[in-house]
Amino acid sequence: MSIWIARLVRLRWLIVLLFLLVIGLLVMSYRHWDDRLSFWFQQQQVGAAEQQASIWLPGYKAVLQGKPLQGLEGDEVSGLTYSAESDTLFTVTGKYPQLIELTLDGQVMRRIDLHGFSNPEGVEMLSDGRLAIIDERKRTLTTFKLGALTRRLEFAELASFDLGFADAGNKGFEGIAWDSRNERVLLGKERGPLGLFSLPFPGEDGAVGTLEPLSSGHLFLRDISSLSYDARTGHALVLSDESRLLLEVDEQGEPVSFISLARGMNGLRQGIGQAEGVTMDGAGNIYIVSEPNLFYVLRKEPVAEQPADAD
Repeated sequence: MSIWIARLVRLRWLIVLLFLLVIGLLVMSYRHWDDRLSFWFQQQQVGAAEQQASIWLPGYKAVLQGKPLQGLEGDEVSGLTYSAESDTLFTVTGKYPQLIELTLDGQVMRRIDLHGFSNPEGVEMLSDGRLAIIDERKRTLTTFKLGALTRRLEFAELASFDLGFADAGNKGFEGIAWDSRNERVLLGKERGPLGLFSLPFPGEDGAVGTLEPLSSGHLFLRDISSLSYDARTGHALVLSDESRLLLEVDEQGEPVSFISLARGMNGLRQGIGQAEGVTMDGAGNIYIVSEPNLFYVLRKEPVAEQPADAD
């Protein structure tokens, strides 16, 4: 009898272990940890020439992290863009709709009330001096030019374009980036389903093109919270809040490199909790904002020169 009891106990433990294994595999698949691990191994095989032709995120390190944006504690910042003309950054707030201008080290310079906006989630500087704001709840892309003394914008007075997906609810477009090479806007749909889209976007008097889906089947992300475009490489940055990842993709939407935004990675003393905005400046520095009001800067570490071969 004792032998049968022992066998029964071992069988029960085996069932428990199998159950835990199945749950673990399901969690790995849901969070894309398996895809992430597979791509990490691929990333280790990339040569120096390919790295130099890309943004190459593993080469970046946090040099400013978790800096509070003063006065924005309850405003929930989202989206981020760089203006080469003013050498400043812009972000938006969703709880109390505002457009915020920042210095490159995260000092608040100006607040602009966004009257009539519902839930601004993304902001982008276009190449003709216009700014564009994505309102996720209204499902609109709104464009305007900003004056030096502007302190208030009226939604009803601005040019807006319907992005569709009427049933998206709070899972609509959050990411926006300007592809200056192809004169188009890149858009990131948060989830349900997650996806990348392109929208040909001409000057103020031209007709907007048709929203077209881009390849995004290999993105190992749970959501998309922000986008940025690098004209030097033609690649884009895709930020994921839920996955705590920053991913570089090529013009075909295929992954090129990535970094985790978890604690201890790439110089981060603490993980970036709810990353909601990313952009790059002309020098390739990366800026990130996270809710409710934290600011980060990542800079590429210089590549060590290889010693010359001795004669």
